[in-house]
Amino acid sequence: MVAVVTAARADADALPMPQLELTILMPCLNEAETVSTCVRKARGFLERTGVVGEVLVADNGSTDGSRELARNAGARVVHIGAKGYGNALRGGIEAARGRFVIMADADDSYDFSQLDGLLESLRAGHTLVIGHRFRGGIRPGAMPWLHRYLGNPVLSFLGRLFFSCRIGDFHCGLRGIERTAALRLGLSAPGMEFASEMIVKAALARWRIAEVPTTLSPAGRSRPPHLRSWRDGWRHLRFLLIMSPRWLLLYPGMALIGAGLAVELAILRGPVVIHGVGFDIQTMLYAAGATILGLQLVLFSVIGRTVGVLKRLLPMTPRLRGFLRAFTVERGVLLGMALGLAGLALAVYSLDAWVRARLGAMDPVTAMRVVITSVTMMLAGGEILFASFLLGLIDVRAGEGIGR
Repeated sequence: MVAVVTAARADADALPMPQLELTILMPCLNEAETVSTCVRKARGFLERTGVVGEVLVADNGSTDGSRELARNAGARVVHIGAKGYGNALRGGIEAARGRFVIMADADDSYDFSQLDGLLESLRAGHTLVIGHRFRGGIRPGAMPWLHRYLGNPVLSFLGRLFFSCRIGDFHCGLRGIERTAALRLGLSAPGMEFASEMIVKAALARWRIAEVPTTLSPAGRSRPPHLRSWRDGWRHLRFLLIMSPRWLLLYPGMALIGAGLAVELAILRGPVVIHGVGFDIQTMLYAAGATILGLQLVLFSVIGRTVGVLKRLLPMTPRLRGFLRAFTVERGVLLGMALGLAGLALAVYSLDAWVRARLGAMDPVTAMRVVITSVTMMLAGGEILFASFLLGLIDVRAGEGIGR
């Protein structure tokens, strides 16, 4: 985890922690044009609703006077030394004094005077509440075309697919969270992918998550935004894939194994002709490659999922627990050896046929069908055998109380 440099933590530890219900948190990096407006709106919300709370600005190294402007407007300011959007928000959550934390950028794109819906959802028992800009409204000029019609919809769809959650707007910057639960979540992303990390880990932890329609307005600043579309979009996608070994590795691997084996078995007894197009040993060789690659992906998915549990990035699921209970090093070695020996037997059969032909030339098409099958089985057996030892090295079963 990237450590948040410690002014925020020192501030949080040194000061007493009065019983506040709400912290309104704003990450800030050179927002002199808008931070005062945002702080005044947030304080106005607290005064209008009678909520006992604070306005906290997590400054990430501003050089334009943002910190002084925020203090003058009535905010408490903490300095977060480690650069990055995620570091600023995580440091702000650590320094917050409220039971709930509602956060949004200090660029006046979200209306801090209208936080009623988020706070009501938090009070109702939701651990995480996300704004939904596509339901609440996106004002002209507030979101670039690329983000509105490609980036956000695609990444939100993948997030819903990978993690079985119903969040419609994964990247809305306005969100509320229960502070103590957030501190237990193990958030660590330093940059913009922090937005995805919060939702993904909350979904994996089976939190109660709600969405509230939110209006997005054009940012009030004149400088370019910190967000970089392609760089930060890739970081979000990379995070989603890394956190979902099923979709990155397991499902593609299973598809490759299924397709590869089907083609190999179809061609094993002879060429296949479909609508006048012939498929023979060349196709069979590619199918064998797909089978081996698919097996590697499946094994990588199991290993990756196990490492994720060991590092407390991913939860232990009943299926994984059952697999680890059933799959021991010894059983994996036996399975790998059985496949390898079966492949070796086919290799001996091919050698015997060559010897019976007096080491002369053989029909390469007929011989290669057996050779390709033999090599496929030996490679698969070797991969399973050594992957079994690797899983034994990683073994998380003792810590999970899973019998050997």
